[in-house]
Amino acid sequence: MATTSKTATAEAKAACDARLKAARDAGSTKPVACLTWGSKPSAGDRQPAISAWPTPNWCDDHGADNNWYVTRFKACGVFSADLTVHDTRTGRVTGTMHYLAAGYAYSKRDIKAWAYQVELVEVSASGDAVGSSANGRGTCAGKCKVTESKFPSQAVSRNKEAVGQFFFDTTIQARPKGAKGDGQGTARWNFTNPKWAGPSNEITLSLPTVRCDNALPGTSKIGCVMPYIPVMVYAKSGPYPELAKHIQYAQDTKHLPGKYGTTKYLTRLTDKEKIKKNRNKACPSSRHRPAGKQCDEYPFASTWQGASTGGGHFSWRMINATQNEEGGKALGRFYLYNRVLEKDRFLVWIKP
Repeated sequence: MATTSKTATAEAKAACDARLKAARDAGSTKPVACLTWGSKPSAGDRQPAISAWPTPNWCDDHGADNNWYVTRFKACGVFSADLTVHDTRTGRVTGTMHYLAAGYAYSKRDIKAWAYQVELVEVSASGDAVGSSANGRGTCAGKCKVTESKFPSQAVSRNKEAVGQFFFDTTIQARPKGAKGDGQGTARWNFTNPKWAGPSNEITLSLPTVRCDNALPGTSKIGCVMPYIPVMVYAKSGPYPELAKHIQYAQDTKHLPGKYGTTKYLTRLTDKEKIKKNRNKACPSSRHRPAGKQCDEYPFASTWQGASTGGGHFSWRMINATQNEEGGKALGRFYLYNRVLEKDRFLVWIKP
């Protein structure tokens, strides 16, 4: 989760002040327009954004609170902003527009690109702010490049929203294997109006950092993820009940790491020899296996918290062999789908 930063707000105000001074120095009599980020909007303010562009349910739940909310492959947020028009000579406010910037971005586990959309929705407008249009562009910093940027000039009113769409590619290459890097896409826009001395200052809304890589075991495809800690889910009423019950015991009774809702994370281990040592320490061949049973260890052998690499704090239990094998395969799919790399953090949620 990330907010519109204090730095961005301060920069917007400084740009506004500079534009007013420049207009005065030039002897202009036309108004000057300024964009700034606003305070957290009310529920009533947010209604136009909901009506104009329904955001995903997981984003709607949080409201327009000037924050980004992310899953592993999506980001969403609704932000409050203001357009203020000033008389050049006196600085008196001659018009205002309160508007919302709704942002939505998505990536995929097996492609090297991600997309970002911004929609500007008017909440209220008055005076010299009425009849304004917005236009913008997309930029990207870090291991990325802009492949498409569409934000042409569009009128903004209670009946019309301005939409910008941007697409980014990582500059990570398919070879050599093991590369990873971060990219941060940013939407930038300003407002124009024939009544003003010129366009407003430019304001920016940056996405949370996107990580792309070609370092995932089991695939050669590049993929990109958002900064969200993924959660592996097992259920006591699911296909691996004995496995789920063992993990719950290990987390709740032995207080081992990885429990959902805590910050005691598990981190992935990909070194095959270290994984083998973890497994052999927790479940040596000397442990008797009853018929149809296998030895299950927690934390998983494929984590740095495992029996050997984790300092010797672990739990073991004989469980149904099929459940142990299939539950382990499910964990492997979880790693692959969520692009869980070496030392990436994750949690385990045991549902009823």
